[in-house]
Amino acid sequence: MSGSAVAGGVEPRQAKVTEIERHGIDTIPDAHRTSGPFDLFRIQFGGANTFATIILGTFPVLLGLSLWQAVAATLVGVVVGALILMPMGLFGPRTGTNNAVSSGAHFGVRGRVLGSFLSLLTAIAFYSISVWVSGDALAGALNRLFDVPDNDAVRGLIYAVLGALVIVVVVYGYQFMLAVNKVVVVANTVLILLGVVAYASVFDFGYDPGPEAYALGTFWPTFVLSALIVMGNPISFGAFLGDWSRYIPRGTSVSSLLGATFTAQLATLVPFLFGVGTATIVAGEADYIFALVQVSPLWYTLLLVVVAFLGGMSTGVTSLYGTGLDFSSVFPRLSRVQASLFIGTLAFVFILVGRLAFDLIASVNAFIGAIVICTTPWMVIMTIGYVVRRGHYSPQDVQVFNQGRVGGIYWFTAGVNWRGMAAWIPAAVIGLMFANYPPLIEGPFRNSAGGVDVSLPVTLAIAAVVYIVLLVVVPEPRHVFGPKGPFLVPARDGVEAPPVTDDPRASAAKQRLRSKELIRAAND
Repeated sequence: MSGSAVAGGVEPRQAKVTEIERHGIDTIPDAHRTSGPFDLFRIQFGGANTFATIILGTFPVLLGLSLWQAVAATLVGVVVGALILMPMGLFGPRTGTNNAVSSGAHFGVRGRVLGSFLSLLTAIAFYSISVWVSGDALAGALNRLFDVPDNDAVRGLIYAVLGALVIVVVVYGYQFMLAVNKVVVVANTVLILLGVVAYASVFDFGYDPGPEAYALGTFWPTFVLSALIVMGNPISFGAFLGDWSRYIPRGTSVSSLLGATFTAQLATLVPFLFGVGTATIVAGEADYIFALVQVSPLWYTLLLVVVAFLGGMSTGVTSLYGTGLDFSSVFPRLSRVQASLFIGTLAFVFILVGRLAFDLIASVNAFIGAIVICTTPWMVIMTIGYVVRRGHYSPQDVQVFNQGRVGGIYWFTAGVNWRGMAAWIPAAVIGLMFANYPPLIEGPFRNSAGGVDVSLPVTLAIAAVVYIVLLVVVPEPRHVFGPKGPFLVPARDGVEAPPVTDDPRASAAKQRLRSKELIRAAND
């Protein structure tokens, strides 16, 4: 794709890695869309080929499953999560912007702030986890190799260095982030696979702590909880795929985009299964990372430092980049760089507070649970909307709110499409009531299926059924469906889209943002 001409005979322009990204959430011009499906694969796999994913891979063992039960739970979580995630890479090429802004087509240009909230929740969680666990791995290695004391001050300093380096990459933007992930995809895969050699002499293929070790008392509740925690990793990409796929040309085939996401998530089995396997080696230890470093051969301890550093950079960057990008659209006084600095600082404070005041396992458990239950119904509504709209979107109209304007085909009712909101709210609320992510999220109906967590099927079913029923009973206006009309649902005739006009209540910052984007579009 990178070498082909685009409409109007303009050759694609490849930005330099060291060039600070010019674009925020404005529509990416065709001439700047120089990425392809393989880049979407690399940035997903690179962002997950890290210690943060390894940590999630340890949870099935920490919760009391045997080795092979943990492997099965991991496979289920990755595959199911990948299937739910796949369609989220389709919006960026069609709209030229990120998924939160694209969601305005289904939630309304103001209602799309819901997507911004979900991306903020996910970014803080995974940025924090990545810096947290990578910092702990570096601290353990320094203790083993150079007898550096392992204390809160040392770990805090390491967190600060990692966090600052992540922010530097984020400030430079997409091309720098893509370059980092190109390295991580290869380097960390090789280093992790070398763990097969490093731990061969101490690995036990028959590891099984027995039924009395199940964290939730019996097998199935523990198995399902383990699979849901693993599933949180692919689901966490849902709000961010558009950050990267917006640089892919709009004519890219649907199958190649879906395939890039699915294969990238399958590739994450490399760090996941490393986590499963190594967790059995240090089972019973209070600090998995520190204990693993202590039992590793000296030559592999050095490699773990590289894995931790590259991994912390990659996951932190992919998480923070998208939220800084989107936060600047909700608060237009902040540029993409300023918004990234603000979110990065907020997340760093969370890291310090979480590390010193809370239990790591409980904190991760709660955040993953909230992400899965709140993000999956949003993703389902977006996917159904894509299907019934036949993939038709107006890049100009999804930008109305960001530009301080009102009107357009996605204005609906005061900027909110209550069909999408009315499906998401009960799905998320009721899903949380069925959730069982102890000890912080324990819904009142968590034991309704014998202790098995059924929050995911409940939230998915409610979102899908309510949204489809509303689309049929209260059809959307025909102008949102494009020239081919709706697919499988009716449309409301005789309703014209309100004209796009400046919003007199909009801030001066939004008006300036709109002017800058129009000037940039003219120059491009």
